[in-house]
Amino acid sequence: MSEKIILVTGGAGYIGSHTVLELVQSGHKVVVVDNLDNSSEESLIRVGNITGKPELIVFRKVDLLDFADLEAVFTEFSFFACIHFAGLKAVGESVQQPIRYYHNNLTGTLNLLNLLTKHDCKNFVFSSSATVYGMVKEMPVTEDAQIGATNPYGRTKLFIEEFLRDLHKADSEWNILILRYFNPCGAHASGQIGEDPTGIPNNLMPYVAQVAVGRREHLTVFGMDYPTPDGTGVRDYIHVVDLAKGHVAALDKIPQKPGCVSVNLGTGKGFSVLDMLKGMSKACGRELQHKEAPRREGDVSILYADPKFAREFLGWEAKLGVEEMCADTWRWQSGNPNGYGKAD
Repeated sequence: MSEKIILVTGGAGYIGSHTVLELVQSGHKVVVVDNLDNSSEESLIRVGNITGKPELIVFRKVDLLDFADLEAVFTEFSFFACIHFAGLKAVGESVQQPIRYYHNNLTGTLNLLNLLTKHDCKNFVFSSSATVYGMVKEMPVTEDAQIGATNPYGRTKLFIEEFLRDLHKADSEWNILILRYFNPCGAHASGQIGEDPTGIPNNLMPYVAQVAVGRREHLTVFGMDYPTPDGTGVRDYIHVVDLAKGHVAALDKIPQKPGCVSVNLGTGKGFSVLDMLKGMSKACGRELQHKEAPRREGDVSILYADPKFAREFLGWEAKLGVEEMCADTWRWQSGNPNGYGKAD
């Protein structure tokens, strides 16, 4: 088959939909498999509208736990590569429901890897996370830092990484790129697609955006006594469009037979909670309120990536800063106050 079709699991979600957009704009045909547990097919319809190439996006509502339904997709299409986003991702929920997280994320991935092996598709890009570094102490974080997650969600990412390293060791035909993200935020500049978490958000920016749009009165800041310039936690926030382009760069690396390699996707810069709150205040044109709360157990004071290897290995680096992250988040949230859903 001359056409290179990319399988994207979880492609209707936040990072997945932005990556599908970048893939389509790069000329790839994409087959998205998603169970819509924490996503909406509307995101893919909008990606088709933004790119003007809806014919390059095929959607199949399939759960990775359903082996027969997943195999039907492999029977229907022949894939060049797979980008694997699908999985449950709420840290707090994973602590409350560890078995559900291990079953969903690990069994689903094993089903996927079995079918990729069976159908001879051995090019794989995995959506991992900086959570695999656990309570890392030295900054910036390099790819060879010690790994060890501190919660069940993070451990599912860590275990899948181990699956992949063992898989490559057993069969060197596999080309595997493990992308460890730092803190994705922002939205596409069109304002048509963005982050739309169901229930309680898992990270900072949806909370800030909900304060900006009036859905919350204030932001709760957990800990204002950290050893940082303003006392709040510092993280490496990366624009979701930069992150999506990192996946295209990873895909472009595959013909060079990279082996099994882990790569940090971050900016190399740390910004505090109050930096992000000020950025959103500027974007929406009014001062957003916050209230102090005690530190959360397990939170480190500072975490940011060393982006050097990504630059050297993938030829990729983040281009967008806090101003764009906040402006694009506001454009998305103000235009879509209820996300992809209808008004409450």
